[in-house]
Formats: sequence, structure tokens, C-alpha cells
Amino acid sequence: MPSWPPFTSVRQLRYGQDPYFDGWLLHFMTENNIEPNVNPQENAGIEQLRFMVDIDDDQVFAPCSDRMLRNLLNTELTEELRLEYREKWRTLVHLVHGHVADRTTRKKIYAISRHKIQQILNFPFLIPSRFLKQLLTIFMATSGLHDPLAEVKRQRNARALAFSKSPAMGWALYTCPDQSMTCTTLEDMRWQLDAIELARLARLSLCPEIWLGEGAHWPEGVVHLATAPWPELEGIFERVLRRAGRIKILYLPEESGEIVFDILFIRALLRLGHRVTLSVKDGFCLTTPTFWDLERDPALQEILDEAILVDNPRLSKNELLRLHRENPFLVIADGTRERLNLWRTSVTFARSWKEADLIIAKGIPHYRRLIANSHQFTRDIICIYQDEMGRPQVVFKEKSPRVRKITESQIRAQADAIIAAMRAARGQGKQVMFYSAIIGSIPGQTKTAIQVVTTFVGYLRAKYTNLFIINPAEHFVEGMDGDDLMYMWERVQRSGQIDIWRFQSVEDIEKSFELMNRPVPAEWHGKDATFSTGCTKEMHIALDVQRQHPEMQIIGPDPKRFFRRMEYGVGKYFDARLVGRDREESH
Repeated sequence: MPSWPPFTSVRQLRYGQDPYFDGWLLHFMTENNIEPNVNPQENAGIEQLRFMVDIDDDQVFAPCSDRMLRNLLNTELTEELRLEYREKWRTLVHLVHGHVADRTTRKKIYAISRHKIQQILNFPFLIPSRFLKQLLTIFMATSGLHDPLAEVKRQRNARALAFSKSPAMGWALYTCPDQSMTCTTLEDMRWQLDAIELARLARLSLCPEIWLGEGAHWPEGVVHLATAPWPELEGIFERVLRRAGRIKILYLPEESGEIVFDILFIRALLRLGHRVTLSVKDGFCLTTPTFWDLERDPALQEILDEAILVDNPRLSKNELLRLHRENPFLVIADGTRERLNLWRTSVTFARSWKEADLIIAKGIPHYRRLIANSHQFTRDIICIYQDEMGRPQVVFKEKSPRVRKITESQIRAQADAIIAAMRAARGQGKQVMFYSAIIGSIPGQTKTAIQVVTTFVGYLRAKYTNLFIINPAEHFVEGMDGDDLMYMWERVQRSGQIDIWRFQSVEDIEKSFELMNRPVPAEWHGKDATFSTGCTKEMHIALDVQRQHPEMQIIGPDPKRFFRRMEYGVGKYFDARLVGRDREESH
């Protein structure tokens, strides 16, 4: 067995260091079914992953802790791996024993699952949570049960909600703190009281005795535990909630029962002026809350009366921002039915992460994926969990220093500056032309594409008088990705200030290469704006704008030729693939 390149941190793992190591990594990624190039319909592309993780092209990212990945790199069954796999097997056995009455079906599930676990024990390369998902898939497909723990989750949530309405909750949440307050102003006092309330709700969410017990008999120590000071958490809240002003938060819960206090915590954040997106699972994942729980569980329906449930897994940036402007509390599904796996999360989840200022994650599984994973993420993360000794813990992980967040207000300001220039040009008697062209639709040709469009726009400016041309390539802002640019340009395009909207044609491209004294490369033969899904989206916008402003001219390829393409790639400057109609519909 070849030795792997030396490394002290998982962040140092990169492709291209050793061919044997590259082969093992690709085997690991494909066998865990998280390699985007092999299964792009289910796995996020690297551009979508970059919404959440600060990662280079050749870096390796695995949805597990560094410690787990080190175990898997050993390519042999370590004791830690054996215990993890055994725990997943026991989970399956418990489910089958408790919920499958038919003996033949039980035997079938056990038989299939034994083949799986024997394979894993002989060749331990599967992340344990991915192994559990395989077992649960076998269980669901064979038994026909889609959520055998639905009633268990409802009971836990009902108990937690009952506690929240009890006198004990009043004592736990509203008892005056024993410590003297050091505030010097009323504003400081208000903040200290808010921070204490948030800390107590966080502590209550880490008291499983509340929802795992029977009836309305809760341990006496719960109130004492909830009212105990938590200066570490309050200090983090001071830094990331008070000083930052009103922010957007993506909240990742962990367990049913616990989620009732998570929602009370969120409601306290809403009262402070923050906007929150709560993310739950898309399907059965043991006792973790799912999207259908929110629609069927009376306790959750009662406590989520202020929230908007969003069931679209592919929200655009425009749609997401509009929803948040209309309602400060959104609930989404993360697109998975397993522990947090950023390769598998939905477009809506990825965009919600990207638009957030802060991630609040609950529980040990999130600690392992976000804190015990040495990769740097694109947003600040607070992880609140209960350690193995049952003690409440909080960890703050700062976002990568390389990441610059472009805010909605910055994008709008950039767009409004362009609109102002267009309006001024029209005031001077000029016509305004917007030029839509291929920028990154041909892999590896982005630099050439910018030269092509800039050369042709220069040619048009020299050829025509009183013409003000908007060339998108001249308005790139460092830090913007494809989503940000499309959001900015749509605001410009719908401003009503465009007289002529020109889409790049084959002749335009040929003229550009002629002006550059270069032959047309093979990669550019026959290309025009219809090859770009970004331009396709813009053609939809152009036709919509023309219906409102019939005097606007559209020049270029026939609009019908555009509409064979799918949505532009998430976060990409280049396009999603051309796919067959059936695959496109199911994507």
C-alpha cells in the first residue's frame, strides 16, 4: 500500500500530489457518492459548494470530521470506525424490530443489510453517516414505511410544547438573574436581559429530560440548569448579534423536542430585528425534524404560525431575497435525509447559507461537520451542543478571512449606479444598448470571451454615434459570483432604460476575432448567445421587458433558439450542461 503525502490538517489534502492518493480519493468520493462529476444530478458542483466552503479547485472536502477522514484514510478497520459502523447497524436492527411485523420482510432487510455491513467491514471507506443513509434507504424501500418515528417525534414535540406553557417554563425563563448587572445605560440593560433570555432558551434546548420524560413531570434540576449563567455564550452573542446590528441567520436544528425551544429561540431573535431561516431535513432521518413534520405535527404548526414554509428546492437569489423582505422567518428543507452533507444540500439551502451572515448549528453531529472539520467556511458559525458528559457547550468559528460577502445593498447600489448612467445618457439624447454575450459558457475560455465582447463593443462604439453601450464585462466587482451578477443585471435590465437589447451572434464573434487578427478557434465555431444559459435567462427577461416597453428592440438570434437550455449553473460564470428533456425536468 503506498504511503500518503504527509499532512497535519485535512485542509492540506489536495489532488495532484500523488497519483495513488488521487486514485484513493476519487474512489472514496465515488463510493460515498459525493463526487459531483460522476453524479451531477444529486451532488452540488464546486461552485455551489463554494457558497458554503472556502475551497480551492484542487482541495478535498469530505462531509465528516477530520478525525473520521483520518480513520478512513488508513484503509483499515480502526476501533473507532468499527464502533461507528456497529452503532449504525444497531440503529437499523432497532427500527426493524420495532416497526416491521412481517417476518419475511424482516429477514429480507437483515439479509441485504448484512451484505452491506460485511462489505464495509472488509473495506472501510464509507463515511458512517452515509452508511446509515444506505441502511435507512433499504429499510424504507423494503418495508414501505417512510417515517416510522413520526409518532415518536410528535410526542416529543408535544411534551416540549407543554413544558413551554407550564409554570416551570416561566421560572426558567423569567426568574431574575442572581448576578448583578453591570450596565450603565438602559440600552445596555435591555441587551443584557435579551442575552440572558437567549442563553436560557439555548440551555433549555439542551435538556432532553424535558421531552424524553413522561407526561408533565419534569426534573426539578431543569429550572436550576436553565437559569445558570453562561458567560461564554453571552459573550459570543455580544460579538455577533449586538455589534453586527440586524443580520440574517441560518439555523440548523438537531432533534425533535429540542426544536420547540429552537423555535422559541428564533422568535426571540426575530423580536430583536434579525431575519432567520430554519432548515430541516427533506425526508426521514431518524428523530431529526423533517419538512413534513412541520405540516403534520400539531405542536409545530402551533409554534410556527409566524413562519413561511418554502418548499421550492431551487429558489433563485431574487426569489429568496424577496421572500425574506416579505417575511423575516422562513423554513426550508436542506434537500437531504442525512446528517449535514454540503455536497448534497439543495440550491435553496446553499443560497440561504450564502445570503446569511451567521450560521447557528445545534448538536454534536453539526459540531463534527463544521467545527471538528478544519476547512474554513464562508460564514461565521456558532455551534451549541451537549458534550459526552451532558454539559452545555458553545463554540464560535469565524468565517474564512479570504471570503468577502457582497451584500444585497452593495449589489443594488452597483446596479443603481449603472442605471443612473443609462438615464443620464438618455437625457443627453443617446440611445442605450445592452449587450448580452457569452462570458464563461465555454470552459477555460473566460479570458478570451472577455476579449471578444470588449473588442466588439469597442467596434460598435466607434461605428455608431449617440449610442451608450452597456458591456457587462466592464462592470465586474471582485467577490461577486454568478448569482450576484445575475441579480445585479436583472435589476439593470428591468429598469426601463434600455432602448436596444443586442444578443451576441455568430457574426459578432467572427468580427471580433477578425478585429483581433486571430482565426476563430475551434471552441468558438458556431457559438452565439444561445449557447449561454445566462443569456437564455436574459432573453426571458428581455421578452418580459419588451411586453412592458414595446418600443425596446431586441437584436440577435431568434428567441426560440434560446429556450432549449436549462437554468444557468448555480454560482457559475459558465453554464449548466445541456441535458435531455427528461433529465432536465427531473433535475
